[in-house]
Amino acid sequence: MSLHVVVGANHSGTATARLLAESGDRVRILSRRGGGPEHPLIERIAADASDAALLIELAQGAVTLFNCASPAYNMLPIETPALAAALLAAAERSGARYINLSNTYGYGPVFGVMTEDLPMSPTTIKGRVRAQMWQDAITAHEQGRIRFAEVRPGDFIGPGSVSMFNLMVAPSVLAGNPVHIPADLDAAHSWGYPGDVARMLVAVSRDDQAWGRAWHVPPISDGSVREIAVRFADLTGAPVPQLANMSPLDLHNLAISDPIMAEVPEMQYLYQRPSVLDASLAARTFDLKPTPLDDVLIETANAITRSA
Repeated sequence: MSLHVVVGANHSGTATARLLAESGDRVRILSRRGGGPEHPLIERIAADASDAALLIELAQGAVTLFNCASPAYNMLPIETPALAAALLAAAERSGARYINLSNTYGYGPVFGVMTEDLPMSPTTIKGRVRAQMWQDAITAHEQGRIRFAEVRPGDFIGPGSVSMFNLMVAPSVLAGNPVHIPADLDAAHSWGYPGDVARMLVAVSRDDQAWGRAWHVPPISDGSVREIAVRFADLTGAPVPQLANMSPLDLHNLAISDPIMAEVPEMQYLYQRPSVLDASLAARTFDLKPTPLDDVLIETANAITRSA
């Protein structure tokens, strides 16, 4: 029975811990509040994973170290470097294989479909943080100090995910209110589901050929904001959504009063043009099929209704 350490009790981390435990492995899930799923094989620990000495201690005996944690959006540039350094130290000192859940920020603006072999060319603060995290870890892998891989999904849809769709689209559609979102409403956009991310993380951890590279998670859809919002309304019986691209001035005014929205403008290139992932390599390699879009949208609506 192997031991795995999962850092982060968000939706992706929780789903990863549950998958591992259901397969018969022991899991130690770490978060600042000590959250995570209840299961006989899951040990939930309240810990600050950026404390390198503590993380090294908690990773002893682990086969795999999964990083699913991400600081609050407005704190990402400040808190990520210490977390990244602690993860690297823990992987090196414990011998655990290290898988990092990241995103596409490090690529910077891309014209065309994004593939895993694109160079890191960030143009934003958050992009540079993600790119540095990748570069430090892949360098350690190439030097033989650790075994490392990275998983990169598209924009999240699904309960518990902090994303543009979950925050700005889904609740308004359900309430029958107009949707104002700073995005090209008709640009193709890859959407990811945390449950699929968890399956991808576990699949990578169990494949000896998966190390030393990045993997894209097969999207549940490459549909535009308008297409996804309309489908969401159809499935939930909500009125046909009234959608509008939020003006730069309105976004600026919103950002003044909201520290999370204040971080959105620098990432606007992801939403004002097509942002599509090619995940065909992962789909072939691991025989992974994305969860049906309708299932994810219904799950999202049910979660919003329960929390209302």
